Amino acid sequence: MSYMKALADRPSTEREMIPRTLLWGMLALALSALAITSFAVLTDRPATGTPAPGIVTAEREIILEGRSAQAVTVYSADGTLLADMDHGGFVTVIQNAIQRARTVARVEGNPPIRIVKYDNGRLVAEDPASGASIELYAFGGDNKAAVERLLDQQ
Repeated sequence: MSYMKALADRPSTEREMIPRTLLWGMLALALSALAITSFAVLTDRPATGTPAPGIVTAEREIILEGRSAQAVTVYSADGTLLADMDHGGFVTVIQNAIQRARTVARVEGNPPIRIVKYDNGRLVAEDPASGASIELYAFGGDNKAAVERLLDQQ
């Protein structure tokens, strides 16, 4: 027993896992971010990095219905079947994001969302029910093309 106590009291020969200067640096970074954010809020600094406004060139209301982790069915606002995808890919990602926004906003049912294409190249999925907006052009050309095909279907 005294042997165990002697081992516990002995200083460790191993160095600290995280150097003290790194911890101070991380604290300084966190406090700096807090100070910058507080300054922006207190001075009512306008938002930057918002997408440029544009003129709507195409618009369509669709209903996304998730059937499983990957499968999604897409209907037009009048109920016409547009696509039934067992592996919806990016369209499933959009459906999951909209569903999450609706859960947070406590939206009942599955109202249509708007897919809007602007003259400046922006492609946006807007959910009027929850207020969510997803800038689809920011996810790459292939993903943008998948949604544009839904926009162009008749």
